[in-house]
Amino acid sequence: MVRGVRHDEPSADNPVSPMQFPAFDWNRPAPTPGSREHELGQRVTKRHRKLLKTGPVIRSLSNFSLSSFSLLDSMPESWRRLSRIQEARRRLMKEVCAKYRSNISRTVTPHHVSRIYVEDRYKLLYCEVPKAGCSNWKRVLMVLDGVASSTRDIGHDAVHYGNHLKRLDSFDRQGIARRLDTYTKVLFVREPMERLVSAFRDKFESPNSYYHPVFGKPIISKYRVNASKSALRTGSGVTFQEFIRYLLDVHRPVGMDIHWEPVSQLCSPCLLDYDFIGKFETMEEEANFLLRRTGAPRNLTFPTFKDRNPKAARTSTHITQHYFTQLNASDRQRAYDFYYMDYLMFNYSKPFKDLY
Repeated sequence: MVRGVRHDEPSADNPVSPMQFPAFDWNRPAPTPGSREHELGQRVTKRHRKLLKTGPVIRSLSNFSLSSFSLLDSMPESWRRLSRIQEARRRLMKEVCAKYRSNISRTVTPHHVSRIYVEDRYKLLYCEVPKAGCSNWKRVLMVLDGVASSTRDIGHDAVHYGNHLKRLDSFDRQGIARRLDTYTKVLFVREPMERLVSAFRDKFESPNSYYHPVFGKPIISKYRVNASKSALRTGSGVTFQEFIRYLLDVHRPVGMDIHWEPVSQLCSPCLLDYDFIGKFETMEEEANFLLRRTGAPRNLTFPTFKDRNPKAARTSTHITQHYFTQLNASDRQRAYDFYYMDYLMFNYSKPFKDLY
């Protein structure tokens, strides 16, 4: 059972170090996701990719120095391995950001932190990446915050509509800056095409009272020739090809959505410098490693149950390949280009052989 919400402030015996963080701009609105301004600022073009490929080579992940991990020798071997992986991921992310986004704004706005959930007791900041284990991560945060005693006690509606967790943008500028400077910032990512297919299956192949009318109707209206009156009325039955046409259209009939927005935009990793970068593909091991390192109760482990459509198979590499065979080579390339920064920043391999 979910209990009443509590939000503990950091105690007096946990002093905050002097803030060293970019200036905040609270008056300038961020570009609306899906808008022309947002698109122009975020698209990756062939020229961008060529510049990346012809620039200085990013060092091999196996060559990173471990000198900063002074406690490695006293760790279990599995922890040492996972610590090395974390150092490599963070180094790669910083190098990609420095290489591609050297002129990125250093101003943090509420928009940049609007997807970040706060757990004050264990000093965690978690950026929500839909279709990458976010429902179970919210359950974990609720248990850590004392809202519930077990992740098993928390149903889907309590996770997503119960309003039990605070977002970072709900604090004033000092509260935001202090937490960004002193808390552990956590990000979990997923292979971009698998995340995309997972979102499509969840939102368009299953009954959905929001995504069918809000997204399905305009998608069918714009991209389907001779659409039936029923399809135009309900928005049900969007095909994967139609969904991809919407995604790649710079003049989308309806805006971007967090379930398929690139992580490089959704969580602003080049600006916020995450401390822990986990992957959905190794979620259980890495999430439990993080929980142990943050001092979470030993009986709290990361849940592995499927939040929605539990009888449906999880979106796998095989299932993803099946969906993308429905597209021509040009659309596969454009979809890869759309998520190119995610592939580069988080070290995912090209998903298809015919990509360049």
